[in-house]
Parts: sequence; structure tokens; C-alpha cells
Amino acid sequence: MGILENNDDLKELVDKLNFKEKVERSLSLIKEAYERYGDGLVVANSLGKDSVCVWDLAKRVSPKIRGFIVTTRFKPKETVEFMYEMVARYPELKIYRNDVEIPDRLYETDPDRCCEILKVEPTRRAIEEMDVKCWVTGLRCTEGRTRTDFKEVEERDKGLIKLNPILIWKEREVWQYLAVYGVKVNPLYAQGYRSLGCLPCTKITADENERAGRWIGTSKCGGECGIHTRSLKNVGGDGI
Repeated sequence: MGILENNDDLKELVDKLNFKEKVERSLSLIKEAYERYGDGLVVANSLGKDSVCVWDLAKRVSPKIRGFIVTTRFKPKETVEFMYEMVARYPELKIYRNDVEIPDRLYETDPDRCCEILKVEPTRRAIEEMDVKCWVTGLRCTEGRTRTDFKEVEERDKGLIKLNPILIWKEREVWQYLAVYGVKVNPLYAQGYRSLGCLPCTKITADENERAGRWIGTSKCGGECGIHTRSLKNVGGDGI
């Protein structure tokens, strides 16, 4: 049985494994998945610290691994500039966005709908157009209240595997990896942000919850945009 089929207790591994062991585990997960899915393995890069960590891990497995970035009209200029720097260095990163007209300030009146249009729809398109069989994310189970029930390998949509190779990493271990391997990060972190999103919906906070600055004052506060919770491939209802 390979590591992709493991049934390890993830909560135990969060504190049991040291930094070196977690890095090796993450590399093994990506390597085994790449051997299985080949060009069908694609990394979702949000341009946040966790995503650039996973992107670096993936490129250590194979420089041929592709990726996609979903951006929106509301991304901070720092994120947009960082995005173009990344794409210039890695042309195998493809940018997706949705420029359809939406109601003014939809992010205030209906943030779920705003995220559905601007983030989830382009992700669905990326997965279809890039013929993705396994998408790799930077999800971590220690990141916030909405991310505790994920697994390292999932099939939330039939026929689409989701790989979360740094799921058991802690925030400090992500920063440790980025420092050790000299990985460049979004400059917004230097301003005090801990979780990055669209400009109107992301704030700097003193809360212990890493994602507390997202969607403050709405029902989504500290929650999800929908990419990790909604069907991406079988939109007609086959997904869970």
C-alpha cells in the first residue's frame, strides 16, 4: 500500500512528526500522485504562503508539473504584481478569472455568491480545460475551524482526486520551510496579514485564528470561498 492509501491519524501526526518528517511525507505524497496521474496532476496556487510552499515542493518532485492561479478583480495590487512575477518565472502556471458583470458591492450583500462567481467558476473551468485528474492544494487542518475535517487524499467529486500534501503542517512549519528553502512570498505578509484573499474581504487582526481576518462582519467570517467545499467537476449533483 502506498502513502496515498494511508489511513494514518492526522491529528496525531500534527504533533508527532517533526519538520523534516513532514517535508518528506509531503514530497512522497506528491511524488506518488505524480507517478500515478502524470500531467493530470495540477497544483492550485492561490499565491498565499501555503500555496507557494506546495508549489515549491511540487517543483522539487518534477519541474514539469503544471499549475493554475485563480484571480479576481478585487485582488490587492501587491498580489497581482506577485502573480505576474510568479508566472514570468513559471510559465506553466495558467491564470484564470471571471470578468462577468456582477452587482456593485456584491461582496458585501452576498459574499457567497460573489465567491461562487469570481473564484469557484474559474476553478471549475481550470480543472476542465487543463484536464485535471488530481489537483494539489495548500490546505492545512491547523489553519482554522473550517479546515479540520479534510484528508490528505480525497475524492469530493467523482473522478477528481484532491491532494492536500501539507495538511498536517503548522503555520510556523510553513514559514520554516519558506525560510530554509528561500521561497519568495507575497509582500502582504510583511504588513501583518496571515491569510490572503480579495482586498475588501481581508483584514489584519490580532485574533489567534489564522483565517479570522477573512470576511469579517459577514456569515462567512473566517470561513471558505467555496473552492474547497463545493462541487467542481460534477456540477449537476454528483459531487459531495
